Amino acid sequence: MHIVVAMRQLADLVEELEVNGDGTDIDRDFVKFVSNEWDEAALEEALTIKDESAASVTVVALDEPDVDQTLYAALAKGADRAVKLTGHDPSAWVRTRERAQRIASFLAHEEFDLVLTGVQAADDLDGQLAGILGSTLDIPHAAVVVGVELTGSSLRVAQELGGGLVGVSELELPAVLGVQAARQAPRYASITRIRQAMQTQKIEEQEVPLEVTTPQVTVRRLYPPEKQGGATMLTGSAKDVATEIVNILRSKGLV
Repeated sequence: MHIVVAMRQLADLVEELEVNGDGTDIDRDFVKFVSNEWDEAALEEALTIKDESAASVTVVALDEPDVDQTLYAALAKGADRAVKLTGHDPSAWVRTRERAQRIASFLAHEEFDLVLTGVQAADDLDGQLAGILGSTLDIPHAAVVVGVELTGSSLRVAQELGGGLVGVSELELPAVLGVQAARQAPRYASITRIRQAMQTQKIEEQEVPLEVTTPQVTVRRLYPPEKQGGATMLTGSAKDVATEIVNILRSKGLV
């Protein structure tokens, strides 16, 4: 079995983000980029399946800031192959549909049984990558996946539904899954193991020319959150503070 895991880079949310000069994106020159946490769950699920069935795992990502670190970390964790897709502006935000088309163009020349990706990413919360990939490749797909079980030539997939319910379905291979959670926490790769991967393994680069044929979402303007004043610090005894809180709530018509 050959499993392909699609990963992506995001601006680290612990950084202070600023809007760029033309107001259409964050300023990407002064932030650190890290791997999408849901993609890490997808990688862990792939590696778990590999441990169980001797599958091979390929990790693929678009050329984005600090992506080499993520790909080498995946190799250090147990992935067999890492591929970086080029042919676009690596400093620009790539929309989900374009990302899906680029990955699908790569997969069109690959033999694979299963594609795993994170259910969504924090920079857009779009959650459509698995569905668009499955539709583009014309193969079964499912999202919000919290459990995967191989059953011969098919998969038994558990999906998180509304109200805390979990639905179980069966998909024929090949298939695409958007992973919400792996069966266990993503494994850790030490700096030493990542450096060893850098010395002994390589990242393949493939240029993916693309003519965008599907509708694209265009960001016209971003705005930072409006500042609406600071916090009010209350002092005194617990009784005095409680009384002041009640008075404030009453003055605002909240009680």
